[in-house]
Amino acid sequence: MKALIPVIGLLAIASHAAGTEAVFSKSSEFIAEAMKLREDTMSKSQPQVVVGGGNRSGFNQFPWRNNIVTTVFWVGEQPTVNNPTPNHKSSWDQNWSRNFGGYDNPDPATRANYVPKKFVPRQNPFYIALPYNDTTRGTTKPEARKVIPWFKQAFVRPGKSVVKGRWIAIRFKGRIAYAQWEDCGPFRTDHYQYVFGNERPRPNLNQGAGLDVSPAVRDYLGLKGKDVCDWKFVEARDVPNGPWTKYGDNNTFVLQKRGTDLFVADRNNAYGAKK
Repeated sequence: MKALIPVIGLLAIASHAAGTEAVFSKSSEFIAEAMKLREDTMSKSQPQVVVGGGNRSGFNQFPWRNNIVTTVFWVGEQPTVNNPTPNHKSSWDQNWSRNFGGYDNPDPATRANYVPKKFVPRQNPFYIALPYNDTTRGTTKPEARKVIPWFKQAFVRPGKSVVKGRWIAIRFKGRIAYAQWEDCGPFRTDHYQYVFGNERPRPNLNQGAGLDVSPAVRDYLGLKGKDVCDWKFVEARDVPNGPWTKYGDNNTFVLQKRGTDLFVADRNNAYGAKK
């Protein structure tokens, strides 16, 4: 709330600015000049607010989804009772295992520095799945353009996903990992009311799990096979440097280091990346 300046203060400001010999032909002119100087003085004393600037305002653009049951999945995973879908392919990549570079073995004894010991992954080992797919049968789902916040920026043509590869933050006991959205699940591919809205994950065989994370995310956060995490969408410019920025032909930061045009290779993150 602006502070009020007493009339005597207005007179002093006007007198100082106009000089001791200033003469006003009408009292109304004197008051008008004093008010003008008052506004000038107030505007200079008010704190300046920069709208839309800084990484933290961008980081806070999307809300946290708190207390989400989180499970671990991996490229090349075989089907089980609680995970009936094999993961040698993803919702958007029929050759996921091959393009990743091999089997992303979750056994800690076979891993070092968040990646498998046997090969260097050709895609980002920090990946996740959420229970929504914006495409189906070669076209884009009708609700996608209404519920996905960045749809207009990323859309190229029907059937091409605008969510694949998007960055999210995952929080567990005060520690935060960053990963890219590379598959759909757990169990569902239609729950946009949760992924982009206010609903909770729906009941399923994994106690209502609403997020799948890769072994790399598990290891960085210190998760068990099943835990409770928070997650949120983030723009690429708000992702700090870390083990999630080092590997992968699909990785926004690897592509930038190569000088690749993100609008061609990673359009879903291009608008939100540092220029």
